[in-house]
Amino acid sequence: MATADLLLHPVRIRILQALFDADPLTTAQLRDRLPDIPPATMYRHIAVLADAGVLEVVEEKRVRGTVERSYRVRGEQAVVDPAARAAMTREDHQRAYTMFSASLMGDFDRYIAHENADPNADGVVYRQAAVWLTEEEFTELVGEIESAVVARVGLGRDDGRRRRVVSLVVVPDKPRTETGADASPERHT
Repeated sequence: MATADLLLHPVRIRILQALFDADPLTTAQLRDRLPDIPPATMYRHIAVLADAGVLEVVEEKRVRGTVERSYRVRGEQAVVDPAARAAMTREDHQRAYTMFSASLMGDFDRYIAHENADPNADGVVYRQAAVWLTEEEFTELVGEIESAVVARVGLGRDDGRRRRVVSLVVVPDKPRTETGADASPERHT
């Protein structure tokens, strides 16, 4: 498992997103998918991810006197280590969330920039809802969402399937009180 600093870098996030649930890709193929990232920057960040064990080399072949490597994400390594997450400060979380949010905005900007992008026809969804849940109900909800997504990870490209990126953000309305229970709603009379 990795640290937030390793995974939530703007370039590394984009590399990981390009590789999530995709066939292994070479650096050249990644550069085709992410043409705005300079080649030296791409190579440097792929090396960082590979050295950390987040990317694995699945194939090497000689091409014009050099070795071309194909990479894929090691899913179990592409998450923030629980101990590292617990050690994060409020400022670390603020920075990590900002990077995550920026990556979401970048994904949407790249999608909507396509001439034939049609959010309605393409099934673009962005919604927000407020729910009142106990800690147990909250844990159950997150587990259900994760299970629903994980059950569909790895489905093949056949049968008219299109690759979609699913992101989840859960933010409490207010922090816990000192007793550990959520603050009760304010009542106005």
